[in-house]
Order: sequence, then C-alpha cells, then structure tokens
Amino acid sequence: MITIAIPRGRLFQESVDLLFERNVIRKKIEEGRKLTVSLDGVELLLVKPLDLPLYVESGTADLGICGLDVYLEKNPDVYRLLDLKLGACRISVAGKPESRKILERCNSPVVATKYPNITKKHFTNKGISPRIIEMSGSVELGAVLGIADFIVDLVQTGRTLKENGLVEIEVIDHSSGWLICNRASFRNKREEITRILQALQTP
Repeated sequence: MITIAIPRGRLFQESVDLLFERNVIRKKIEEGRKLTVSLDGVELLLVKPLDLPLYVESGTADLGICGLDVYLEKNPDVYRLLDLKLGACRISVAGKPESRKILERCNSPVVATKYPNITKKHFTNKGISPRIIEMSGSVELGAVLGIADFIVDLVQTGRTLKENGLVEIEVIDHSSGWLICNRASFRNKREEITRILQALQTP
C-alpha cells in the first residue's frame, strides 16, 4: 500500500481533485475530521501543512503534496519529484505603503511571519538582520497594528493585503504544490511510485 500525505486547508481540495482525475484514487474525499482514509490500495493521511514534510521524511508517508513554501521553511530530507502546479501563489514581503522607506534606513526591521527560516535567509542575504516575530494566525495584523514593520506571508491575489491597507513590497519566491517522496520509499516502492508519478505527469 502507498501512503500519501495530503495537506489540510488551502491545497486540500485541489490535491484530492488531481489525485481523482488522474486515477490515483477512485473516490473523492472531504476534509472532515478523519485523519486517515484507505482507498483501493492507497492510504491518505490528512495532516496540517507544516507537519506534512515530517510525515514524509520519517517514512510514515511514502509521498506527500507539499507547498513549496512549507518545503523551503522546513527543508526536509526528501526527494522533490514534481511541481503539480497547485495553489500557485507568492511568498512575499508586505507592509504599509510608507514602510518601503524603512528598508532604506533600518538594518534591523521587525518582521512578523509564520516562516521564520525563509524570512531570516531572505533578509540576511540582503545584509539586513531582522527581528522576527513568529505568528500562526492572521499575520497581516502584525503590520496593521504596528507590532511589526513588515510581514512575510503567502500572497495569491493581494486582496487581503489591499483590504487591510497593506502593499506587496517584494517577492521572495513563487510557491505551488509539489509531490515529495520519502527516500527509502523511492527505492523500496519504486514501481508503485513511478506509476503514480507518471499518472500525475500525464496532461
């Protein structure tokens, strides 16, 4: 049996639809409260996005559908097999319109984010030493309420930023859902994984 970790939330429905359309699974499932679902030789694990790389890296799941944002943040020891083009968005620095000037005169801005590793790497590469505030909820509030000079978060349409009086200042990277694979599973279940990979590559 192949075990595939599916992220709850933003990428869930697109992931399930793709697996169903490509005949990897033969029945669609709903997010619900179940943690595992078995479907014709495939077991699905429904997990939190930030935990997903751990399940694949540890071998609890053979495969997983992981946002590139989470992959870059967690840096798991797994194979990154295929860009599935799901949930395309940007990992961006945002803030109030006037905050653009802060980067020009401040070497240690305060940045609110749920991506501390991505944030630290981005600013450090620019010669800036940020003070990072980790937030797990609505990161936009960090900038709106003045807790932080900037935020680093996912941006898809920019509507949420606009509604809160914020602007996208710079793009760190582009993110979409990727198929990742446990290293041992790639050796031991190569035939089954290759079959799934080929199905997902087929237009």
